[in-house]
Amino acid sequence: MDAVEKKLYELYEKAINYEPLNREEALYILNVDDLYVPFLVHLAQKIKKHFFPENEVEFCSIINAKSGACSEDCKFCAQSKYYRTPINVYNLVPVDEMVEGAIRGVEFGANRYCIVLSGKQATPQEVERITEAVREIKKEELPINVCVSAGTLDEESLRKLKEAGVKRINHNLESSRNFFKKIVTTHSWEDRYETIKRIKKVGLSTCSGGIFGMGETNEDRVDLALTYRELEVDSIPLNFLMPIEGTPLQNAPGVEVMEALKIIAMFRFTNPKAELRLCGGREQNLRDFHGMATLMTNALMVGGYLTRAGRDIKKDYKLLEDLKARRKVSVE
Repeated sequence: MDAVEKKLYELYEKAINYEPLNREEALYILNVDDLYVPFLVHLAQKIKKHFFPENEVEFCSIINAKSGACSEDCKFCAQSKYYRTPINVYNLVPVDEMVEGAIRGVEFGANRYCIVLSGKQATPQEVERITEAVREIKKEELPINVCVSAGTLDEESLRKLKEAGVKRINHNLESSRNFFKKIVTTHSWEDRYETIKRIKKVGLSTCSGGIFGMGETNEDRVDLALTYRELEVDSIPLNFLMPIEGTPLQNAPGVEVMEALKIIAMFRFTNPKAELRLCGGREQNLRDFHGMATLMTNALMVGGYLTRAGRDIKKDYKLLEDLKARRKVSVE
């Protein structure tokens, strides 16, 4: 081994012993020469294998249950009322549509289904309708885990969702505390951080991720990863910006393939026990290196995203076959 390989191996040993990497060590991973990416992916895969010995990949699906007209000004999002973007705008869909979304998820082979709402925070009436839908999904005994993403929910709403059968709540920090204020001004990073703490307080599983390629620095990426380590988040969706015409980030820089692989590896080293999910932008940003990314991660979002189409599901099934991986099917 040369000096760089030795250093990466030392960080690998820290990760499998669940010793936290510091900021400089995490930055080292992101700044390593592209020549070492295959070795880095190999070590990240070994970390995943150490904490997740089953060779499984989970498929997760979502429903855009309430779309557009959002009061928030997130610069990456097509659903903000501040931007003119080519999306459909509608209020929260009826219960039967949310149930049908779960059925479609099962047909795709998804093991997890997330009901997603636009807006800063779901209203009490919306929470009631979601809980009704969750109960109906449970009554139908559909073989799928149900999650909800409905903004900065209060403790009462979280408890209602938990009682209905929801096990996990998604609420993304999106980026570091420092960079967040450059992409959102209508609410604070601290609002989101406190929501994650409330989710944990009521005993729900946490799902919180980020978007990369918005113009953030490597330092921002590391700060986000270390925040998730501090919070001990259970699931981390990794999204790569898909620039949307009409948003302030329509000409954002994005990420290169090697850069994306290093980001994924850094999250695996810093959050070795977390489920890493390849989500928005994986098709455009990973391209021919999709398989390498999947070796380091636990899940793929399938069937499309909030306002954009996704990858052909047949390609994801073929990917699992090529990797000799099983599709995760267990239900909580």
